[in-house]
Amino acid sequence: MKSILAGTGFTYRVDGNYIILTPAEKKGKNKKITGNIVDDQNMPMIGVNVMIKGKPGVGTITDFDGNFVLEAAEGDVLEISYVGYASQDVKILASNEYSVQLKPDTETLEEVVVTGMQRMDKRLFTGASAKISADDAKLDGIPDVSRALEGRAAGVSVQNVSGTFGTAPKIRVRGATSIYGSSKPLWVVDGVIMEDVTEVGADELSSGDAVTLISSAIAGLNADDIESFQILKDGSATSIYGARAMAGVIVVTTKKGKAGSNKISYTGEFTMRMKPSYRNFNIMDSQEQMAVYRDMEAAGYLNFTDSYRASMSGVYGKMYHLINQYNATSGVFGLENTPEARNAYLRTAEYNNTDWFDLLFDGSNVSQNHAISMSSGTEKASYYTSLSAMVDPGWSKRSKVQRYTANVNALYNINKSLSLNLIGNASYRIQEAPGTLGSQTDPVSGEVKRDFDINPYSYALNTSRTMSPTEYYIRNYAPFNIFNELENNYMNLDVVDMKFQGELKWKPVKKVELSVLGAYKYSTTTQQHYVKDYSNQAWAYRAMDDATMQKANPWLYTDPDKINVLPETVLPVGGFYRETKYSMNSYDFRATASYNDVYNEIHIVNLFGGMEANATNRTQSWFNGVGMQYDMGMLPAYSYLFFKQGNEENSNYYTLETTRSRDVAFFGTATYSYQGKYTLNGTIRYEGSNKLGKSREARWLPTWNLSAAWNMHEEAWFEKLNPALSNLTLKASYSLTADRGPADVSNSFVIINSYNPWRPSAGVQESGLQVVDVQNSDLTYEKKHELNIGADIGFLNNRINFALDWYKRNNYDLIGLINTQGVGGEIAKFANVASMKSHGVEFTLSTRNIVSKDFKWNTDFIFSKAKNEVTELETNSTVMDLISGSGFAMQGYPVRGLFSMDFRGLNEDGIPTFVNERGEIVTSDIDFQERDVKSHLVYEGPTDPTITGSFGNTFTYKGFKLNVFMTYSFGNVIRLDPVFSNQYTDMDAMPKEFKNRWMRSGDEQYTTIPAIADQRMNTQDTNLSRAYNAYNYSTERIAKGDFIRMKEISLSYDFPKKWITQLRLSNLSLKLQATNLFLIYADKKLNGQDPEFFNTGGVAVPVPRQFTFTLRLGI
Repeated sequence: MKSILAGTGFTYRVDGNYIILTPAEKKGKNKKITGNIVDDQNMPMIGVNVMIKGKPGVGTITDFDGNFVLEAAEGDVLEISYVGYASQDVKILASNEYSVQLKPDTETLEEVVVTGMQRMDKRLFTGASAKISADDAKLDGIPDVSRALEGRAAGVSVQNVSGTFGTAPKIRVRGATSIYGSSKPLWVVDGVIMEDVTEVGADELSSGDAVTLISSAIAGLNADDIESFQILKDGSATSIYGARAMAGVIVVTTKKGKAGSNKISYTGEFTMRMKPSYRNFNIMDSQEQMAVYRDMEAAGYLNFTDSYRASMSGVYGKMYHLINQYNATSGVFGLENTPEARNAYLRTAEYNNTDWFDLLFDGSNVSQNHAISMSSGTEKASYYTSLSAMVDPGWSKRSKVQRYTANVNALYNINKSLSLNLIGNASYRIQEAPGTLGSQTDPVSGEVKRDFDINPYSYALNTSRTMSPTEYYIRNYAPFNIFNELENNYMNLDVVDMKFQGELKWKPVKKVELSVLGAYKYSTTTQQHYVKDYSNQAWAYRAMDDATMQKANPWLYTDPDKINVLPETVLPVGGFYRETKYSMNSYDFRATASYNDVYNEIHIVNLFGGMEANATNRTQSWFNGVGMQYDMGMLPAYSYLFFKQGNEENSNYYTLETTRSRDVAFFGTATYSYQGKYTLNGTIRYEGSNKLGKSREARWLPTWNLSAAWNMHEEAWFEKLNPALSNLTLKASYSLTADRGPADVSNSFVIINSYNPWRPSAGVQESGLQVVDVQNSDLTYEKKHELNIGADIGFLNNRINFALDWYKRNNYDLIGLINTQGVGGEIAKFANVASMKSHGVEFTLSTRNIVSKDFKWNTDFIFSKAKNEVTELETNSTVMDLISGSGFAMQGYPVRGLFSMDFRGLNEDGIPTFVNERGEIVTSDIDFQERDVKSHLVYEGPTDPTITGSFGNTFTYKGFKLNVFMTYSFGNVIRLDPVFSNQYTDMDAMPKEFKNRWMRSGDEQYTTIPAIADQRMNTQDTNLSRAYNAYNYSTERIAKGDFIRMKEISLSYDFPKKWITQLRLSNLSLKLQATNLFLIYADKKLNGQDPEFFNTGGVAVPVPRQFTFTLRLGI
């Protein structure tokens, strides 16, 4: 056929049974073609492929300045491609010079990896990372940006252990990396490491303590200011951060102005949250509860003698107080002491059915978040500024929040070789919270409690529905009403966060760039706890109606200098004013140099190195103002007995702590790539910290990484596999990274504190010095070796993208407690004595199922599985540590394993029995403080999930966009709420399981719900509380933490340009979003308990179910 058509000017192709002739395109002789390729921000692009279409292997790549040179003929077509950008075809015409601007293709693989120090071509990046667009991740109505990462990246677990604003979720990147350390990832914003104003460990995040309100380092960031998140997961990705990055790095890039663009944008979010409902819990209503109270009364409880002077009493106690209340003026009692009057009163309570959720939560309050931003730019300078205001009237009582942020990002291109980037961020937060004290664990009885807890969520779950919301009952021997208490016992927080940074970049010669970055961060938090005169907490300190109460009230003071005298009050008037202040000043300096070049159009070389120094000063102060008379113009009227008691107990009424952290590091990384196909990378970092041992070997540490990647899709032979297989990259890395260990462990020098020795009398006082920790010069970094093997695969022109990573970790030199022989003055000390291993697999599948002019359907599926095991640990943890909610570590088990008491059923009296440390089946003969023998405990599973991920679908039709996003978590166990006790009061709410409790002999054959122990049982066994507390921590009170959650359903509409141009708008969109809507699957044993949330009281509440309406417009 070729010979037939020779000289005719036609070519042919075969299509089935047809031969189709077409005129041959006339092409001229080869000539020299030059060009320049830039990105959407007019920055030169290095390493772009420029190939001649139809001639495999004929082409070149751009150099450092984005320039290319090749030989081509007029009529040839240049195929210009770069990972993450839409490919362009440029036909060669008469001109010999061409300028091309590539546009990002958001539906292909991400093109640039941002490490916080570098921006790297993904072809030259050999680590495991995930880039998340802020627009894709943002959850409207959720102001804390860290929560938006849930389910967005493989290998990243986000547990919402508390939903209160300011509290950080528990984030793990590829699981735990330390036993006593926090295992929290490092946050880097615009290249600057974000430090917490106070260091809160991962296990403490679920404690509900007030300090968790400032546990999020990025709570002051406005979500609308964020451009993207880059999560660095393996050692190759994080090695540039060395000993700060063992637990992963989350890099946040904020928005910048763009040249040639002038825009004003507004975002308004309006959120309503649904109230919790008793329908979702198995809490008894008032009728069911009163039936149990009647049984308790028959068992000898709730009688006049015990209830009238009880520390806690509800409807029965109120009834007895009314019976004993006499009005001398009218000559009548509050309630007649007759069976008819008593039954009538109790019958009224029986039908109260008080809905505490409805009263303590407000579903009509609308939380508002308004943000306005302005961006503009020229070739010389670009600016981005924003202001935002979040006003939340509160989901529950005493939970108001107001947050204001300001952000300025200015880039000045002084000349072609010199630029200056200035960034300033500031946020101010005012927040209310219920007054709370720290939680405590009784190591003897095994009870976890919090004095004076008034958390609305916890109160609604644990308080009897027979009680009236308007009445005062008895708590802590004093009058109590939850609404009065929330009015008179609360906390105010004032939080200020500021960050100022500047970066100067200079290119002294072509291909070389020098950079200097300096940053200053300032954070301060003032937490004011107001305990007013008429609060239950203040009243409890002076509740001494009679001798019986005086002897029983633990808040009164027994003066050792007065013999045979009843306890007396240390707070005769007023209340407390407690103030806690946290402040942090942090300084960062970094100087770097980079060299990028392309040799002979095939050898790509990237060299990067520098040094950095960080200094962080933290101060924490606490003051307890006693006797503050709020109704007397804030006049203090303290009693000397308060200070006398403090002296005798050796307690403080004010504290001041200061810590100073200093770090210096030197680092370098080198990357070589042959034609963008074969890439080798090596990184080394050498750093020191004043936190660790004084010896050079302990204080200074080299970390490193070796990695490689093969971009198979760049091979000439790969063209034959297109379009079925359109992208394939294989990569592997092996690295050493580290961490400085637990925040509270520092032994570079001997730690000596002053103290007041205990003396039996306040009249004899003296001060002394004590050695808190002896010098531990050999204490060094916790270390981690990691092997990572991964692949990125694209099918059908990248309509199907698949990313797979497998990793194996060996963590060693982990810091743990070890018992000593007492040499040197310590019986236990921290040392590098522990190790652990872990492995996991993670993959991401992204598909563009349907792509048409008007309709698109995209699907994303993320799966991660990670397991870890402690291989070496000489732990001195107690039984209580292992069975309580968050669990603890033990050799041969996960880092956070949860154990249980071995429940062996009920005895003939309905009392739970267990296997104790001696192997005996007992009721209360249990030692919760046992440290040596733990073989009697039953391992339940890890408290951290082993499988996490998400499944999301996005449907787009013209301007409409529907997003359905689900998250899932499997593999962990959780402890059910501790609701069982050897003694109950008529304030307690009980679960409906109590209907199936042991009632009579023989019931132990059919039920595992313990009996309500009567007075005789408690008298015969004074340690009976241990049996019921052990039941709360037994194999019977465990549930799977598995869940599938409908995280988000949203519908948005972008108005067409032609509709809004008349309004002088550049864009206008409306969006309705439902967040945290419902659980598709969860363990039935939870009975409404959120599998992520720990109901610990204090300031903790779960993440609510909410609906958000969002308006976005641009001018």
